Amino acid sequence: MAGLPGPTGDDRISGEHAALRWVATLVARAVPPEEVFAAVTEEAGRLLHAGHATMVRFDPDGIRTVVGAWSSAGPTFPVGTRTRLGGRNVSTRVFQTGRPARIDDYTGASGPAAEDARKFGLRAAVGVPVSVEGRLWGIVAVGSRRAEPLPASTEHQLAGFTELAATAIANAQARVEVRGFAEEQAALRRVATLVARAAPPAHVLTAVAEEAGRLLDADYTTMVRYDLDEVRTVVGAWSSTGPTLPVGTWAKLGGRNVSTLVFQTGRAARVDDYASASGPIGELARELGFRAAVGVPVSVEGRLWGVMEVASRVGPLPAGTEARLAGFTELAATAIANAQARVEVRGFADEQAALRRVATLVARAAPPTQVLTAVTEEAGQLIGANYTMMARYDPDGVITVVAAWSSTGPTFPVGNRAKLGGRNVPTLVSQTHRPARIDDSAAASGPAADAGRELGFRAAVGVPVIVEGRLWGAMTVASRAGPLPAGTEAQLAGFTELAATAIANAQARVEVRGFAVEQAALRRVATLVARAAPPPEVLAAVAEEAGRLLHADYAMMIRYGPDDAVSVVATWNSSGPAYPVGSRWSLGERNIQTMVFQTGRPARIDDYTGAWGPVAEAVRVFEFRAAVGVPVIVEGRLWGAMTVASRAGPLPAGTEAQLAGFTELAATAIANADAQEALTASRARIVATADATRRRIERNLHDGAQQRLVCLALDLRAAEAAAPPGTGVEVQQLEPIATGLDDVLDELREIARGLHPAILTEGGLQPALKTVARRSAVPVRLDIQIEARLPEPVEIAAYYTVCEALTNATKHAHATAVEIEMAQREGVLHVRVRDDGRGGADFSHGSGLVGLKDRVEATGGHLRLHSPPGAGTTLEIDLPLTHTATRVP
Repeated sequence: MAGLPGPTGDDRISGEHAALRWVATLVARAVPPEEVFAAVTEEAGRLLHAGHATMVRFDPDGIRTVVGAWSSAGPTFPVGTRTRLGGRNVSTRVFQTGRPARIDDYTGASGPAAEDARKFGLRAAVGVPVSVEGRLWGIVAVGSRRAEPLPASTEHQLAGFTELAATAIANAQARVEVRGFAEEQAALRRVATLVARAAPPAHVLTAVAEEAGRLLDADYTTMVRYDLDEVRTVVGAWSSTGPTLPVGTWAKLGGRNVSTLVFQTGRAARVDDYASASGPIGELARELGFRAAVGVPVSVEGRLWGVMEVASRVGPLPAGTEARLAGFTELAATAIANAQARVEVRGFADEQAALRRVATLVARAAPPTQVLTAVTEEAGQLIGANYTMMARYDPDGVITVVAAWSSTGPTFPVGNRAKLGGRNVPTLVSQTHRPARIDDSAAASGPAADAGRELGFRAAVGVPVIVEGRLWGAMTVASRAGPLPAGTEAQLAGFTELAATAIANAQARVEVRGFAVEQAALRRVATLVARAAPPPEVLAAVAEEAGRLLHADYAMMIRYGPDDAVSVVATWNSSGPAYPVGSRWSLGERNIQTMVFQTGRPARIDDYTGAWGPVAEAVRVFEFRAAVGVPVIVEGRLWGAMTVASRAGPLPAGTEAQLAGFTELAATAIANADAQEALTASRARIVATADATRRRIERNLHDGAQQRLVCLALDLRAAEAAAPPGTGVEVQQLEPIATGLDDVLDELREIARGLHPAILTEGGLQPALKTVARRSAVPVRLDIQIEARLPEPVEIAAYYTVCEALTNATKHAHATAVEIEMAQREGVLHVRVRDDGRGGADFSHGSGLVGLKDRVEATGGHLRLHSPPGAGTTLEIDLPLTHTATRVP
């Protein structure tokens, strides 16, 4: 008996694994975090025989918040209790060091947390940090009312619970982030739809205020316009409860408040404590009960137009509120710009018939080519010019004709291009961004002047075409007779403004369509992420969606390896084959993948003839002219890069920003897969530890207590045989004792076989299952097609699945026959157990099936249950003979 472990140690090990297994089951079921927190505190407190157990979250404002609590008797810390950190206590020590801490005598502890602990009679405590994705999140602590310190192993035992709690928290945060992303995109999409339909500005601004307020869980949202006399006017408002400021309410700017700060800086601003705000607007905010506010500027065509504000009556708004508001302000600005353009069109239409005809085309959203052709003709006829031309400035220093008109004779063909330079009207306008004139073409020079002289021009006037604050092109009128009249520049200005409006509206429509297409692509990828699709499927979708959206010729997702190499994890090609997934190259020299790796930031190469290095050489076969790459950051770590490339030329400005949305979704999918893999590995370790414990107990029983009982039984039989004649009564008394010893020995053998059957270890599944079938109270038909021994975890999982199914068929289903089929095909063991009992089995009834499901999934397998009432029960499992968890290549 000396070699046997003490019952207290065995009970502790068994209890610890049972507690951890129960918590791991809750995590795997993705139950709400508060349910996991309650289970963690209760299981930890009971396991460690503590008086109290708590789980605490550390908040950014130096406060600890109780999220789970348990007491062996009497009251405990209420969930939601908030206490300021500080002093000498376990919570503050863990917060300051990020490491486990203990206090063996709380009489010397201090701070609010210590005072709370003493209220509940705690004498000693131990706390272990909970870290989520590399960041200190909180603490799990146990406390004791006894005078002696908690055992030295307490920190180690608590660590298993904190790992499971961290997994539950990380999974919950990932789900919240995916839901938040989908809600934000839906809100933006609803507003974008109103903008695309040219809804009235008041309607759009009210919708913007409401959508932003609901999305950000704010108490109040306002859209404000800045007026010329430094007054702000409410143009849209929403409140979660109670009244709002009526549209049209105005207040003078000044003092310290969000509206004034944005007006002064032209940038986003926040006030986290409105008690310190000042000025008329600050007073108004306090009357409405605001505690904090954030404002983001609304800029229309390059000019500060107003501000969008969200406010809270509770406290500071979350970090990132400014960025989330920005999407709404951009849509509001588009609606305002479109409305202003329509007002200008109506105003010009009242002034002159020519402008009215052009304005009508603009108002009808006619194609830009039709509007620009009408502009050139109307302007030429109005001014009495011989020639009118509308030309666009291109990035390569070239001017391109987009519309032309002539009173007689030929004109420059549309699409004709000329190099800027010399002294001529188009070049002067491009240099100064102001109107220009040349009254004698003899003094002009450059390609544009040479082309004009060929058409007989004597003089010309040009006016810039400004679209949303940027020089887009120029409108030129020319005469064969002599200088054009004074005032020609002013007359042309009305036409160029209409032309700019038509161009801006066309660009806005293209941008809105592009926005909708982009959101649809992101939504499709986000749906895959939300469904927990395998990372290879998500990454392939990211590459294809990004490539199509950006009109790229090629898209590729790569992963950085520890050996300064990159491997391809997803590719897409608009035509022809792409590099196969799994291809590897070394980093180095000048190429997109190396530049992103070295800086951790987006990178672009507009001329790939200057790229070199192994990656550049490998992709040169695709004849790329330019490429853009964006880093993929997973949990704060540079994981890889997303690249799009073009065979035509440089990719548009803004490509990096558009790619970022896809890389964030890819990073979410990768992080979710990593978390799932870690959870599966954790469950596998728990199952393996439990099996090892079973084997050790079985071995100890066999080698210790069982052998000792055999020896005692033999000694008793020997004493019975050696009894001298005349002692019949005494010998008869020995007989029942010997029989009882034999019975106890048989029971002990049955217990040992139930813990871990030796025949399974020695002979494998086939003889072990034959023994189980022979002992079964229900007739069993076995069909086992296994050629050789299987991996130990697979054999154990299959064995216990069959045993549990037979037990259920006998005890609960009242079956009269059971069929067991087992076969090995294509690297997978398939097991099927079917009975003819009453059915109705359910995972929610009892822990046996749940335990089997956990064991099967811990090996990477799958379990299926089909048990309609009255039609028997079928249990099927598939166990991979080589574990292949879903991983990113």
